[in-house]
Amino acid sequence: MAEIRLALFTDTYAPDVNGVAKTLARWVDYLRKRGVPVRVFAPSPPRRAESAAGTAERLASIPFFLYPECRVSVPMSPAAERKLLEFRPTVVHVATPFGVGWAGRHLALKHGIPLVASHHTHFVRYLPFYNLQWMGKLLWRYLHWFHRPCRKIYVPSRSVLEECRGYGWKRLEIWSRGVDTSVFFRDADREKLRKKRNFPPSRFVILYAGRIAPEKQPDVAVEAAARFALRSGADAELVLAGDGPSAAEIGQLAASRGVRARMLGAVPQAELRRWMSAADAMLFPSPTETFGNVVLEAMACGLPVIGARAGAVPDLLRDGETGLLCGAGDADAFAAALGRLHESRELRAKLGDAALAEASGRSWDEVFDRLLASVTDACRHTPGAKAKVRS
Repeated sequence: MAEIRLALFTDTYAPDVNGVAKTLARWVDYLRKRGVPVRVFAPSPPRRAESAAGTAERLASIPFFLYPECRVSVPMSPAAERKLLEFRPTVVHVATPFGVGWAGRHLALKHGIPLVASHHTHFVRYLPFYNLQWMGKLLWRYLHWFHRPCRKIYVPSRSVLEECRGYGWKRLEIWSRGVDTSVFFRDADREKLRKKRNFPPSRFVILYAGRIAPEKQPDVAVEAAARFALRSGADAELVLAGDGPSAAEIGQLAASRGVRARMLGAVPQAELRRWMSAADAMLFPSPTETFGNVVLEAMACGLPVIGARAGAVPDLLRDGETGLLCGAGDADAFAAALGRLHESRELRAKLGDAALAEASGRSWDEVFDRLLASVTDACRHTPGAKAKVRS
């Protein structure tokens, strides 16, 4: 395999806690273990975290309006450009279409460096949740323009690939996701985990895991839990693992609807696995996913997942086989699905076993082996007749 030197430009990276940042950190770790030189360019955190020191070239940044926890850089300094050229990359990988990603695109085209991109976040689907749906067509046009010079564009799932292809994107490939089964696995002593968390034997524990923000629809999870408890009379508890701009509002909603709720905030992966092993079901109502890493992690723990029939979640969950699917935003349907799982221990076991079998075959190393081979190929071959693609 030809030697490559990869410069990664991204608006989210460690110490950020989200699926994109974690995936990119895994990609960088994989490359370094394979002896591939890699340099990361990312925004400075709001407060420079000790854990971020030395992991990336940090650029001055401001919060991104659709995702305040994510930061985008201000225009790249000449010093950062010098650091890029001193690194002598053979390929630039842009992982976000704004800020740092835009700077990486600009520099790759300016200096004739092969350019690839990965499309992780479906910002167009976020817009209605912030009353910005009028921007949808403009944003699709911008994203098409941004990705047009790329030799390859990596998307996480088949549904995203088909959607992007429908908007005229070319040179698309699937970069799927794996799961670390040394971190996420079915715990042999589930009852011990439940006792430690003060769950009585009769308690039906419902987990929500993910960012607590409008586009993830955590309100649907709360409403579904409330309707399920009211209709079934079950001793139910909703556990919310994650943080975000809607956390206080969701806590108030749970209290007003009489839902027994426990809000954990952001938790480390090992602790999230323990909560997944202690729960009876996971609600994942988000309709905006391009993949849904946390769904795969829950599956690896043998936890039945009820997800939205929207976005990329149906690419992971087969309804009635490896999980249950409900209409996006349909709290009644999610409540009914909870009822099915509550009434049937056999259904929970069947879905959990099938989910575990599905997740166990998704190795990160295999995923990254294919990605590295594809990026290496992109360095060798230029689409079209000319080596340089016009911006």
